[in-house]
Amino acid sequence: MSRISSDYMERVYAGWLGKMIGVRLGAAVEGWEYERIRQLYGELTDYPATYKHFAADDDINGPLFLLRALEDKRGDTLTPRDVGEALLNYAPFEHGFFWWGGWGVSTEHTAYLNLRRGIPAPRSGSAELNTLAVAEQIGGQIFVDSWGLVAPGDPALAADLAAKAASVTHDGNGVYGGMFVAAAISAAFVERDIRRVVDIALSLIPADCEYTRAVRAVLDFHDSRPDASWRDCFRFVHDHFGYDRYPGACHIIPNCAVMALALAYGNGRFDDTLNICNMCGWDTDCNVGNVACIMGVLCGPDAIDTGKWIRPINDLCIRSGVLGDMNIVDIPYGAAYIARLAYRLAGEEPPESWQYILGRGIHDCHFEFPKSTHALCVRSDGPANTAHLVNTDEDAHTGKRCLRFFATRLLEGQRFFLYKKTYYWKEDFDDSRYDPAFSPVLYPGQTVEGWLRAPDYGSDTWGCAYARDSRRDKTVYGEKVRLQSGGQWRKVEVQIPPMDGGLIDEAGFCLETPDEKTKKGYQLVVLADGLRFTGQPDYSLQFKNEKTEIWNEKHVEITQLSRMKGRSELKDGLLHIACEDEGEWYTGSCEWEDYTAAFTLIRESGSRHEALVRVQGAIRSYAVGFDGDLLCIRKNDNGLRTLAKTRCPVPLGEKVSLSVAVRGGRITANCGGVSLSCEDKEHPYLHGAVGVAVREGSTALVESIRVRGEG
Repeated sequence: MSRISSDYMERVYAGWLGKMIGVRLGAAVEGWEYERIRQLYGELTDYPATYKHFAADDDINGPLFLLRALEDKRGDTLTPRDVGEALLNYAPFEHGFFWWGGWGVSTEHTAYLNLRRGIPAPRSGSAELNTLAVAEQIGGQIFVDSWGLVAPGDPALAADLAAKAASVTHDGNGVYGGMFVAAAISAAFVERDIRRVVDIALSLIPADCEYTRAVRAVLDFHDSRPDASWRDCFRFVHDHFGYDRYPGACHIIPNCAVMALALAYGNGRFDDTLNICNMCGWDTDCNVGNVACIMGVLCGPDAIDTGKWIRPINDLCIRSGVLGDMNIVDIPYGAAYIARLAYRLAGEEPPESWQYILGRGIHDCHFEFPKSTHALCVRSDGPANTAHLVNTDEDAHTGKRCLRFFATRLLEGQRFFLYKKTYYWKEDFDDSRYDPAFSPVLYPGQTVEGWLRAPDYGSDTWGCAYARDSRRDKTVYGEKVRLQSGGQWRKVEVQIPPMDGGLIDEAGFCLETPDEKTKKGYQLVVLADGLRFTGQPDYSLQFKNEKTEIWNEKHVEITQLSRMKGRSELKDGLLHIACEDEGEWYTGSCEWEDYTAAFTLIRESGSRHEALVRVQGAIRSYAVGFDGDLLCIRKNDNGLRTLAKTRCPVPLGEKVSLSVAVRGGRITANCGGVSLSCEDKEHPYLHGAVGVAVREGSTALVESIRVRGEG
């Protein structure tokens, strides 16, 4: 008998979607007191702010990136060490990801520095090492939602996984909070009474801890005073469990009391629970994010209003990890990634209809989750029109669902573009929250493909696939196909030609009305399905074409690059990189497998200058380059280890071309007639992005990076 229920896929999506909704709902009033929210908004029942796109947030970074420890783990079972290495691998050094408030102030920052200094998890997060005040801050519960989502209907397992994960950075009530939240999410897959969910979660943490005392006190207040409102209960929480009673920047206990209040007084209703939690104030994005994940699973997607909650988010999930392409994902990807690990953890096969999606198709736009849009956008080359995207089960090319696009009041010659943004610019955001940096998720040489159909109630139209190169303001179109009303699904595709110095920032479908049909009042209706990007990259990154984006005085990025650590600037058409110890910069896709990457650079000063291939994060990659007069191939496995080396003198100040080929476990380097090759037979990295590095105070100038995929 399957441990995972038949409605798991739609509930895991609703839970992860709920998390996104809750974080966005609370973000604009984060840190506010109840009185300030009440005075300004009165009754806050909707998003208090609008955004061009919602930027990254630590509450979103943590759950998905740290969950990757299940995939990256060294043994058969998860350990705190695995989660600690995930933190080191996916978080940049002191920027992005979470709040870098300083050692001894920020719990996560403190634990991260402990890990970098060689202090193992869980000692890295222990109260003995960091003090109880640091160890019991709120982060222990805000990053654990995914551990509940990955263990549906097994609260004990969810609590155990969350305890291991939270112990990397937290201790005491900080860990108990993680266990409580993960267990509640897990229980919500099989229980439909919110009070039962809370009781199950409480049963898995110590009965005599402060976390239990706070939650029980709120529940007792609710039960013993039936005529009291949630505001009456909040006054009780404020007086007995307020910030003034607990040390540190953001203690977990006041916030868990608010969460318990919202779950009790929300009466199992999605909207009411979120709005009550948000009105209470304090760490709103964290608190509402946690309860919204619980309620999303409990209530399912039907309870989440599309116009109010879902459409403003449009399925987009921006992150700020160390690899730029991993920072552009959508909510269905997150739900599918969690589900893939859930089935593996349970030792079960996913339902047949989901097997491709949870495998090679995890980044595709498949629309199988109810209400999902995969962050697709619409624009037109004509005047503004009424255009809508609706997830529908009326027809599909594969699976059960697809996307319906319709527009009205078309003018002569007008075209619509239904597209996925494959790169984001600073101008796409209103703020610099958690410092995101991006690399494209689609490259020259690859193919854009998808399926279109005009339904019976539609009209004839033309459709094709396209991709836009924003560097040259040029759009590549595939062959147009005629979409006849009531006709069959038609495949459209376009292969992007190889490019030097290009940047693909959007791709999707172009829809055009036939001339004989174009008239005022014409309605365009098209079904779309199966949008995906396939094939191998074939392009070069020319730094003379790149730009410096100044988000604020502390957040400055070079387009198409993300960085682990170091200083970089564009100078005379070259990328200048420097670092006092170990600086690394990344670009490309972590999904690339076999390829050849050629780096043109100048060793400016120092002795350590490297190209990076198969980059899977800050502590997993191959570093190929110069150590004085030696050409070396090294493996970074939370520390560099030399695999091969040979003599290859390259004078400082001289331009050099270094080519690195990766085929399976073999790495081959060529530089000025010198060749070096080795086979990594011990857990080789079989996929990953590219990058450059300098170490030990060295500096370098990089002219270009050329990548050509194989296979």
